[in-house]
Amino acid sequence: MTSKTTVKTLLILGASGDLTGRLLLPGLARLVATGRAEGLRLLGAGSDPWTPAQWTERVSSSFSTAAETADSAGRTALKELADGSAYHQLDVTSPGQLAALLAQLDEPIAVYFALPPQVSQKACEVLTPQDLPAGTRLVMEKPFGSSAASARELNETLSSLVPEERIHRVDHFLGKATVLNILGLRFANNFLEPVWNRDHIEKVEIIFDEDLALEGRARYYDGAGALRDMVQSHLLQVMAFIALEPPASIGERDLRDAVATLLRASSIPGPYPETARRARYTAGRLGEREVPDYVKEQGVDPLRNTETLTEVRVAIDNWRWKGVPFILRSGKALGRKRKEAVVTFRPVPHLPTGFLGQDAPNQLRIGFGPDTLQFDVDVNGPGDIFTLDRVTLNAELSASELLPYGEVLEGVITDDPLLSVRGDTAEDCWRIVEPVLEAWGRGDVPLEEYDAGSSGPEGWQN
Repeated sequence: MTSKTTVKTLLILGASGDLTGRLLLPGLARLVATGRAEGLRLLGAGSDPWTPAQWTERVSSSFSTAAETADSAGRTALKELADGSAYHQLDVTSPGQLAALLAQLDEPIAVYFALPPQVSQKACEVLTPQDLPAGTRLVMEKPFGSSAASARELNETLSSLVPEERIHRVDHFLGKATVLNILGLRFANNFLEPVWNRDHIEKVEIIFDEDLALEGRARYYDGAGALRDMVQSHLLQVMAFIALEPPASIGERDLRDAVATLLRASSIPGPYPETARRARYTAGRLGEREVPDYVKEQGVDPLRNTETLTEVRVAIDNWRWKGVPFILRSGKALGRKRKEAVVTFRPVPHLPTGFLGQDAPNQLRIGFGPDTLQFDVDVNGPGDIFTLDRVTLNAELSASELLPYGEVLEGVITDDPLLSVRGDTAEDCWRIVEPVLEAWGRGDVPLEEYDAGSSGPEGWQN
């Protein structure tokens, strides 16, 4: 295990791209404004011939929201970071160019690859261990490869450059507060953990339904689709934290070991028309906005048969969860935004004769962004005490003052890979979904349709 050191230089590759301006820099700004990234220097690099004025404008506009709400110390820290920042034009896939820049920077350095996956792969392939100053971290955006084999190849390339604990594979969907909220709920409540198993739970649903359509992201999304974009890279991770065995600690090694063990036991069994459905939105209405048919969106190739909605049933083949379906669903252009996990308990084995009213199973709902908790229980209603009424207990869970990418960057800067996806886990996530992708490629599963603004195809989980 290498010793932990704080990053001195953050180098963002692809600094002129959308990800940097929309998510990375605002996340960094909030982190700096709260005093958690002292002494850091920011540099951007990319293939675009940006002038210093263009880079200054990008940094300034991205920092503006954080500066408005920061105290005087935070505003000073943001100004110092912006004033010391610079942009370098270079081709990261050309041998020697990135290495020459790294040699000029104060170490330890975090290199953030805000680039398309294939470009990041080529950039790493032209580097050697000698090109990387001591303590360098490599930060990779999802997707991590395009298959189990390509993920394995990428992992081999990365591990030839730096140790695994200094490879940060970013999953911004799961912030530290969300992870700890799930773990605290499960393991700090003696009434809950003993029933967190196949004997008492009927099913678990993890849902990420968006009320947004393609929104100009065809270049990436049309080559990915809902299964690759959300289920493979995000929802399987959420499932793992909900279903994992109690870890010895919440340190990165114990926790990530538990996640890896859970995912190794997971699969999507056939027949796939029943366990891995797919659909694509057609023209419809989202609020006040008319949405065109997906295949008519700019940049979409209809021949790809890209799904915008998927629902898969994951089986976890272990003692705790054998026979309990984990239903993972994600889609675009749906009528209602839902970001939650729903745990449905089994019905009581016997309700004494004489009680009337609710007989539906209890449900526990964990909402994401903001993190909330809702627990449906049956109690004796007012008036007729023999009638049971359903009531919902509500709670707001702890929230982070950082933006999701701020939490990611804090882990990178402080050398804490807790929120990073480990290499073996990245490969296993592809292993789980690859049989489905192959079945879809063969046409074994029909591509259904749903109107934009609806709840999805008739008969799906809602």
